[in-house]
Amino acid sequence: MFVIKSRKIIISITLSLIFISSVICISAMNNSLSDKADAKVFKVVIDAGHGGIDGGVSGAISGVKESDINLSVSNKLSNYFISGGFSVTLTRSTEAGLYGSASGNLKRKDMLKRKEIIEKTKPNVVISIHMNKFSITTRRGAQVFYKANDEKGKLLANCVQESFNNMEEASRKCSALCGDYYILNCSKYPSIIAECGFLSNPQDEALLVTDEYQDKLAYTIYKGVIEYLTILESN
Repeated sequence: MFVIKSRKIIISITLSLIFISSVICISAMNNSLSDKADAKVFKVVIDAGHGGIDGGVSGAISGVKESDINLSVSNKLSNYFISGGFSVTLTRSTEAGLYGSASGNLKRKDMLKRKEIIEKTKPNVVISIHMNKFSITTRRGAQVFYKANDEKGKLLANCVQESFNNMEEASRKCSALCGDYYILNCSKYPSIIAECGFLSNPQDEALLVTDEYQDKLAYTIYKGVIEYLTILESN
């Protein structure tokens, strides 16, 4: 009687161990598949320049703040990427800055927070949205910048610049330029600054303040990134 019960106990324990082992194996397999799926997700960080007490440059006629247009274009760009199945992280999604408490060097705190978000996300690309200003008010057009010695960043910048140049509103054909800016240099990920137009120019400003043109800029940048991905896949 004791022997029979012992055998039943041993069999029961064995079956339980097999079940637990199977659960662990299935869980590990699912995690592995999940990791592989995550690895295929293209991650984008969209950085709306300025914010909070730092409004950036202002419109020569309307007085519109650069930070507000940056945010609007960034949100529209985010929608295009999300619709395309991309993973999107915005450094800021409101009018507020990223400096936390209003004390100390706010600009430095703001920029360090952007760096922190980028490094935590580990994106495939970083796109920082800005508006331009120049003392000569006739200067117009969108201009893209990339980090020195960053071949992927340069390729990304060239693709987005070409997309800008193909817009019917493009006043001139520009080449992407190498730039020494914090948001480009703060991480190892391919990064660009997209200066979408000059708020110091009346023609550009009249376009930049409209919702329709902001949406067009967002789609144009999106198309440039898609071209960048297409080239990477073909190489």
